[in-house]
Amino acid sequence: MAAGASATVVDAFLAAILNDQSFTSYGPVYVQLHTGAPGAAGTSNIAGESTRVSAGSNSAFGAPSGGSTTNSNAINWTSVSTAETYTYVSLWSASTGGTFLASGSITANAVGVGDNFSIPIGDMTVSMPVAA
Repeated sequence: MAAGASATVVDAFLAAILNDQSFTSYGPVYVQLHTGAPGAAGTSNIAGESTRVSAGSNSAFGAPSGGSTTNSNAINWTSVSTAETYTYVSLWSASTGGTFLASGSITANAVGVGDNFSIPIGDMTVSMPVAA
């Protein structure tokens, strides 16, 4: 799996929809940078800048519409520790440890040591396919 929702989250979603179980809330969401695909556990290719940054409060993303939502807050890393190019992000339920939620690809320029890196408001889209 190059990117997508974690098996944990998908299983919880299916259990809530199909088996009348309560869905677990995983917020607030933390974002981690990767230099390659994060893999099924979200732990592969973690960037040298390994700090997970909060996407904001529990309303870090706008109201979903049509199976899609975007970030309501800028997500910022200040003075990154390593020169590299970020190609993926993973989403987590905690700043350390926690539950891997999902991953996705990003387009970013290379950064140098000490640079700031930001995902501006509205630039991170999280979506799920819907019937058409």
